[in-house]
Amino acid sequence: MDSTVGIVLEDTNILADLCGANDYNLRIMEKLVGSKVFSRGNELFLESGDEASRVLFRALVARLVESMGEGLAPSPELIIALHGDLTPEGRPSGSYGEGGRGDFFDACVQVPGGFGKVFPRSRSQALYLKGLSSYDLTFAVGPAGTGKTYLAVAWALREILSKAKRKLILTRPVVEAGESLGFLPGDLVAKISPYLRPLYDAMESIVPFETLRRLEESRVIEVAPLAYMRGRSLANCVVILDEAQNTTKEQMKMFLTRLGEGSRAVVTGDITQIDLPRKGESGLVHALQVLSGIDDIFVSRLDSRDVVRSPLVRRIIEAYESE
Repeated sequence: MDSTVGIVLEDTNILADLCGANDYNLRIMEKLVGSKVFSRGNELFLESGDEASRVLFRALVARLVESMGEGLAPSPELIIALHGDLTPEGRPSGSYGEGGRGDFFDACVQVPGGFGKVFPRSRSQALYLKGLSSYDLTFAVGPAGTGKTYLAVAWALREILSKAKRKLILTRPVVEAGESLGFLPGDLVAKISPYLRPLYDAMESIVPFETLRRLEESRVIEVAPLAYMRGRSLANCVVILDEAQNTTKEQMKMFLTRLGEGSRAVVTGDITQIDLPRKGESGLVHALQVLSGIDDIFVSRLDSRDVVRSPLVRRIIEAYESE
């Protein structure tokens, strides 16, 4: 009995884009569904596999075509993300369905005037983005490369560019990472710029530089060291505290009590990379303990499975975690 599954795609241009250069996307799909995938004419085929693999293959292709229709490029990263949304832990085999949208589409962020939709690369990232939209205070904790800062910045840019919030404030503690940099020349902006560069990198990958410059000149976007937050009251803003593992307990309390009416705050950090002289003083670690009983706070805990920076970075993090 022939177990080959064929899916007809009426638009051959869609099929060509879906397959990718040298059919690279098909090789990715093969690894995910566990069977050979190939194209012929205007059809995409799964050569063999059990019933669960066939159902997953149909659902994955359907989601991929739907994503392309919504403006997402059919990249390997998108295919892996869609597969993760279709196969969350605990979902029974064969229950994927072809019409349900799941957390993935609900969590995609369209930044007005941006380079394209920002989408989650894992189920945990999708839940993180949904948490940002639902809670006034969100903590995102996880290792490097899990998208903590990038996703928060993308969501925040959408909020201010759609005028849902009036201002975006990006802040982080100015702490040297294990080495003394000594005297830095220049004015205050020049001195703190190296510490805040990662925030600019995230923004510049989402919207054009001209947009960022306009927003900064009009002070819709403000980037400042954490020390400059004391005494302020922030209303109708999005406030992102990055590298929060390097705050002291007092700094964290100061930051969290700046929030005014209509504001939302996002606190991101990696508690395995604390650069304070005494790691036990981390304001992030302390806050996660002290605030654990408050229902109106969302905590996203990302891990090595959510690393999207590079497969090598994921393996490095797992190696350090297993020490």
